[in-house]
Amino acid sequence: MIESYVEAIEKNGFAVIPDVIAPEVVAGLIRELEGVRSEGVIRRQQSIYGIRNLLHVAPLVRALADSAPIRSLVEPLLGQEAFVVRSLFFDKSPETNWSVAWHQDLTVAVRERRPVEGFGAWSIKAGVPHALAPVSVLGNMLAVRLHLDDTDSANGALRVLPGSHRFGRLSDEQAERWEQAGSPITCSVAKGGVLVMRPLLLHASSPSLRSAHRRVVHLEFSSSSLPGGLEWSGA
Repeated sequence: MIESYVEAIEKNGFAVIPDVIAPEVVAGLIRELEGVRSEGVIRRQQSIYGIRNLLHVAPLVRALADSAPIRSLVEPLLGQEAFVVRSLFFDKSPETNWSVAWHQDLTVAVRERRPVEGFGAWSIKAGVPHALAPVSVLGNMLAVRLHLDDTDSANGALRVLPGSHRFGRLSDEQAERWEQAGSPITCSVAKGGVLVMRPLLLHASSPSLRSAHRRVVHLEFSSSSLPGGLEWSGA
């Protein structure tokens, strides 16, 4: 099981694991997230569709990030020293529907901006400095997406291009070639399941066609410190 899981991540850049989170834990997470009111909340037309710095405002999410079921997915790839470095919440609903074009996740969150080679395009999101990071950092990261609703092609499940993570940071032209030549896979994940993926994997999503939620807790892990005195935000 562990070997096939690790092989799938290394070869394809992703894996879907069912039944990771118990129904009562999912229900507790939904209740907690519905009550979050912080500067990290992202709104569209008064409806919440995202939350940044989730670990600071959602104790259940923090506990889940450190729990045995999640650690069992992270440690085979990053080792026992792995730690969570960023957390986000997304809610794709009829009021907050959107699509995302093919892209790689290239941004990291840090405590303080510093002039370090390889880090650039700095921005501030919910009070936290963010920067594009070098492949040496991104290649040692893992994203764990916890699904709080059934997710398939009808409600905006992620589509991925297997193997694209193994070619570093792709230019727009390279990404377009992957899109044209690749065979996208839709990552259908049942409620309580998890999608594990490498940030450099090309991925996209379509708008939801359902009048229902598509809620995802997105956790990013690493096992390495950052260069040049930069520190992970850990939020």
